[in-house]
Amino acid sequence: MPRDKSENHEKIVEAAFAEFKQYGFEDASMRRIAAACGMSASGLYKHFPAKEEMFSSLVKPAVDGLMDLYREIEEEYFSDLSQKGKADVSNSKGELVRAMEFIYDHFDEFELIICRSKGSVYENFKHDIAHLEEKVTLRYMEEIKKKGIKVKKINRREFHLLVTASIEALFQTVTHGFSRKEAVHFAGTVEKFYAPAWKDFFGL
Repeated sequence: MPRDKSENHEKIVEAAFAEFKQYGFEDASMRRIAAACGMSASGLYKHFPAKEEMFSSLVKPAVDGLMDLYREIEEEYFSDLSQKGKADVSNSKGELVRAMEFIYDHFDEFELIICRSKGSVYENFKHDIAHLEEKVTLRYMEEIKKKGIKVKKINRREFHLLVTASIEALFQTVTHGFSRKEAVHFAGTVEKFYAPAWKDFFGL
């Protein structure tokens, strides 16, 4: 990429972060972003044809990275179940702490997603994460049953609420501006809090 385009792109990214952070996705202005970069609106649209594309370009790499981490942890649990034949819902992989560390490695991006994404495709991000967690956990329970391990019949509506609450708790650190140290400590606290509760809920 030519030097001037690269420099312009860096200016746009910096200005876009500032604009979305201050105004949120819905009220952010492409014209203000262009002005902050010393560009015309038409010049800005050559880089990003739409505000949605611009917002996505800022946050999608962080979201993809979190999903990669999630799949890595998921694989660890299923691999242990396959190799050891033991069910584990105790957060023994430290998944919440690992997720929190990743979130704080990309705090600016997740602050936009959690606090400033209304009106964008990321508006329901927490709900989407909770839905994924439900789906994977239920699949894990089916694999446990195949191993001959007894699992309690659960109330699916209660399960949905509990998963949603745990995901909401995780991201409240971003909403309330916790420091990295505070957030990681809190993730550990949530793990300890939920581990015995999940065991009891599933009868493991």
